[in-house]
Amino acid sequence: MKAIVLAAGYGERMRPLTNSIPKPLLPINGKPILHYTLQLLKKNGIFEIVINLHHLPDMIMEAFGDGSSFGMKIHYSYEKEILGTAGGIKAAEKILKDGTFLVINSDIIADIDIKKVLKFHKKKKAFVTMVLRHDPDVDRYGAIEIDSDGRIRRFLGKPEYNGISPLKKLMFTGIHIFEPEIFDEMPSKRYCGITEETYPKLINKNTPIYGYEFNGYWIDIGTPERYENAKREVTKIFSTY
Repeated sequence: MKAIVLAAGYGERMRPLTNSIPKPLLPINGKPILHYTLQLLKKNGIFEIVINLHHLPDMIMEAFGDGSSFGMKIHYSYEKEILGTAGGIKAAEKILKDGTFLVINSDIIADIDIKKVLKFHKKKKAFVTMVLRHDPDVDRYGAIEIDSDGRIRRFLGKPEYNGISPLKKLMFTGIHIFEPEIFDEMPSKRYCGITEETYPKLINKNTPIYGYEFNGYWIDIGTPERYENAKREVTKIFSTY
């Protein structure tokens, strides 16, 4: 399985830190955030990846090169204009279209067994599997609601749900697994947000999208406060990385 790491953003909430360095290169325990993502992928048997780029791309390419020093093969997909999550994935179609693939945000650190997620994905015969987690502020961030079988029935409050069994509200982790047919649902060469456009469309079409419940360590390094928390926590949890 291949993966794409989404690293094109400006990291606006992390400014001024990200004015001169892309967020994926911010250091934690002397290593860039993106280092932990690559190690996670390797640990789970993923050795070929794409990294999409826009903000300060040369710095990321210089830091990771072709991936050989990490025992990986790294492709880069440069976006002259930011294309959004779905647009960025679509731009890497030529590399990813030959099989099931993983998408992961570059500003998260998680201790997750991706092989278990893939097994769940295959068992459910899912078109897409989103990795979800419990969060007390789930409604604030946007709830993804699953039924008792793990199928996603409501996405950010839509559509109306008339089923018998109650739904469970969970939060998206920024990790998802796709079948390559997803490219047929994404527009080419324009901005497209996957949560704003692609997922609602798939839900409305009754596409089999499932949510995998994850209860392990996860942090989104989206604000200076969370970045400081990560620097304290990750050093303990990922000492071998």
